[in-house]
Amino acid sequence: MNINELVEKYPIIKNLQKEQNIFWINPKGNNVTKQLDMSNIIDAEQRLKRFSPFISKVFPETSISCGIIESPLKEIPNMKKSLEQLYNVNIGGKLFLKCDSNLPVSGSIKARGGIYEVLKFAEEIAIKSGMLKYDDDYSALTEDKFKKLFSQYTILVGSTGNLGLSIGMMSSAFGFKTVVHMSNDARQWKKDLLRSRGVTVVEHPGDYQQAVKQGREQSKNDQYSYFIDDENSKNLFLGYSVAALRLKNQLDDLGIYPNDSTPLFVHLPCGVGGGPGGITFGIKSIWSDNSYCIFAEPTHAPCMALGLITGLHENISTNDINIPNHTEADGLAVYSPSGFVGKLLQNDIDACCTLSDEEMFIMLSLIKDAENIKLEPSALSGFIGVVGCYKNEFIKYSKDHNINIENAVHIVWATGGSMVPEQEMEKYYSRGKSLHSKENIEKYCSHQIFSI
Repeated sequence: MNINELVEKYPIIKNLQKEQNIFWINPKGNNVTKQLDMSNIIDAEQRLKRFSPFISKVFPETSISCGIIESPLKEIPNMKKSLEQLYNVNIGGKLFLKCDSNLPVSGSIKARGGIYEVLKFAEEIAIKSGMLKYDDDYSALTEDKFKKLFSQYTILVGSTGNLGLSIGMMSSAFGFKTVVHMSNDARQWKKDLLRSRGVTVVEHPGDYQQAVKQGREQSKNDQYSYFIDDENSKNLFLGYSVAALRLKNQLDDLGIYPNDSTPLFVHLPCGVGGGPGGITFGIKSIWSDNSYCIFAEPTHAPCMALGLITGLHENISTNDINIPNHTEADGLAVYSPSGFVGKLLQNDIDACCTLSDEEMFIMLSLIKDAENIKLEPSALSGFIGVVGCYKNEFIKYSKDHNINIENAVHIVWATGGSMVPEQEMEKYYSRGKSLHSKENIEKYCSHQIFSI
């Protein structure tokens, strides 16, 4: 791989190297043969329904929703006004927050994919043992005979934090032995919470990919171990995709039906790509050309953007173009993207954008002041996509492609925050407020967003 040749071919890589904000519009290419379709999403949704009696029993906080793990959709008009003032833009249409920050059990988007994959593994074991049938009441899985069955198995995962949290919480509820390999980006409170649930946490001095590699190696030669692969798992992906079916119901309830005159824009924080990828797959399966999915990453870790821009996917990393993979957005601190997601969705991801850590913290304090909503830093990244839709090339692009951007429904996916300890959240908020000087706003929020 010759980096100089890549930079010459894709000049926007220079902006990535300088850690500047980008808004890259995907030119797309040949059609991709899909390995999955709507039937896979419906199958995943049915599995989650089968497990709802079990979930309701072991996690009483879900009893009000009958064991369905779902988050609210909230319109945030005050945040819309605050963004317009901060970035000096006029944002058309409506702005909503998909509050996965408030998902039960583990308080992040990872409660969708991570929990789903644990459920699927538990179901396969129980069915194979002859102790469970598909039409049984799955609340029976709380019985001691099942805990004894599951205790023979070990579930392993590599994580920067939230995926390990969701898998650890659900695995321990079944009685699985659970080992979470965590990178140096993971927050201490997440490690402490997992250990309090009986989960073994293995800490690594290196980054996310090293943690994943170690987890994969540990699992390789043990027939009673199961490695959940954040980079390549179809089960994680499908667990996330069910969110689109739930979102459709929420939009229907609000009388919002995305179409040519009311396009849907979904703004998704992106790390390795599994979460936003699964949701994008679901969104496109339902709304197709009336929906636009935009991935947001830190300027310090724009791995999915780099993989899509070059078409190299998992075969290129931010290290290759000398970007230090250090960001406060711990869930997004990844230097190589999922090749599975990038290749499958290379024509479905409509744009990629980046923002600095400072912007995340500024917006973190902004949404707390505007809407009294508390989020962790990475959960704010999607807002830069909303801003980018009303700057630079995307305005021209929308006119050229007859996209009614002025009547859009924007949904920012808030990926985590409700389980952050109050003391840590106060530090986040204070840091954001400290950046609200005129000088800092001009430095971090009044810049050009580079695009093609």
